[in-house]
Amino acid sequence: MIAAQRFAIAGPLLLQGRRFGDDRGFFSETYNARAFAEAGIGSVFVQDNHSLSREKGTVRGLHFQRPPHAQDKLIRVARGRILDVAVDLRRGSPTYGSHIAIELSDGDDRQFFIPAGFAHGFCTLVPDTEVIYKVTDFWAPETEGGVLWNDPHLAIAWPDFAGASVAAKDAALAPLAALDTPFGPDGA
Repeated sequence: MIAAQRFAIAGPLLLQGRRFGDDRGFFSETYNARAFAEAGIGSVFVQDNHSLSREKGTVRGLHFQRPPHAQDKLIRVARGRILDVAVDLRRGSPTYGSHIAIELSDGDDRQFFIPAGFAHGFCTLVPDTEVIYKVTDFWAPETEGGVLWNDPHLAIAWPDFAGASVAAKDAALAPLAALDTPFGPDGA
């Protein structure tokens, strides 16, 4: 069984796993379909992604894929520490444009579940950070979208060093006010 924390913004969940350690190291179960279903996540994941960010302050995001290839995501940190952010993009949502920002690290056994209908991004808080995430649809470049990571309207409290490294594609994303959201109230 995993513990699931809900937020004021409906949909995303913070999942707390368990780690069993001894002098050899540790063991942690990072995914169990039955335990996730008990926590309210019935998503079927079809692809795992793994990123390495060498510099502290690397920002990746804020990304999403449009329907029909919208993705639920399950994020965890394999090495390092991040500030992970999900922005509500669901049309008609009372929390549209609001965000959740949480810290994840390689030692906390926490995972962040973000359903379709949210933009996702993160900032590395230490060098050489590795992030692993599961998604519910395959990468479809023709459906990629995003929101500018440092849009003042979003009021995300990024660390002062955020943006030390940002892909040109991410730096060119439009602010939220320019987005015609592709997501309905249910994220599809």
